[in-house]
Amino acid sequence: MKGTSILVTGGTGFIGSHLVRRLYAAGARVAVITKYNSIFENVRLAGIWDKLTVIEADIRNLDSCLPLRRKKFDVIFHLAAYNHVGDSFTHVGESFDVNARGTANLLDSCRGFQRFVYISSSEVYGLQPGIPFRETASPLPISPYSIGKYGGELYCRMRRHAHGLPIAVVRPFNAFGPYQSAKAVIPELIIRCLKGKPIRTTEGLQTREFNYVENLVDGIIAAGAEPRAVGEVVNLGSGRDIAIRDLVKRIHSLSGSSSALEIGALPHRPTEIWKMAAANRKAASILNWKPKVSFEEGLKITIEWYREYLEVFENPASKLIRLGDYSRFGSV
Repeated sequence: MKGTSILVTGGTGFIGSHLVRRLYAAGARVAVITKYNSIFENVRLAGIWDKLTVIEADIRNLDSCLPLRRKKFDVIFHLAAYNHVGDSFTHVGESFDVNARGTANLLDSCRGFQRFVYISSSEVYGLQPGIPFRETASPLPISPYSIGKYGGELYCRMRRHAHGLPIAVVRPFNAFGPYQSAKAVIPELIIRCLKGKPIRTTEGLQTREFNYVENLVDGIIAAGAEPRAVGEVVNLGSGRDIAIRDLVKRIHSLSGSSSALEIGALPHRPTEIWKMAAANRKAASILNWKPKVSFEEGLKITIEWYREYLEVFENPASKLIRLGDYSRFGSV
């Protein structure tokens, strides 16, 4: 990808920032869309922020996207999304606007790209009769988040068929790794374990598969380069699921935590998906992709990263926290 001009929407987010760092390291010319051109708002890209082209835009607003018509990118990776399943039930309009309308606005504004990769979600499958989830299954999304993501996916597929645009769709299954928001289940569990706080969960019988973020980045990049990905929908996942109760115990053990475990203390969500795992033969066949970092190794890396994260972001003696005490620089 050396010298390739690339736009990453959602490039300051969790998966997007890992993708941006990888692309920059490979020598690509990388632009990111963000609502605020400020490193304070986009700390995940600290260290390379001034090496990127930063475009201020809100994809919910078509007028905000129109300046993109004057720009040309070889590859566009579209990751910008309202991305919390649970919160989408109380932010329905925002979820639809970002995930569906935002995707349409972006596609209607960009011109001349050689590849557009839409990052969909495993959540679009919703309620299925069994696992693994195959790309040929009929999606049945059961949250505002997943309905919006599927709407964006359908718009991409319509533009592919109606106008021949070189669009590929990937459906990553649950990601984890450094710099993920603490609202996601794995970082929330890790942080509580490292702090010794009680862990309260449902019975934890539902299963999910979790994929280390750098594995998913491998697949996303492959979708941007492989000609056979155009016009296809491809799962990105390991195909290995784990019960949430077992995930809790694994993190508790690996982190050496003293936290009390209260498994079964919380009720299940009314729209719970009970089992989720990916069929990944298509990714292996079309993208020549399979996970390189095992779940266990990724979990160890992530736990150690959050251990250091707490030292930087919450330790009163850290330089980051001390910046808040600006009275040290003089009085006014």
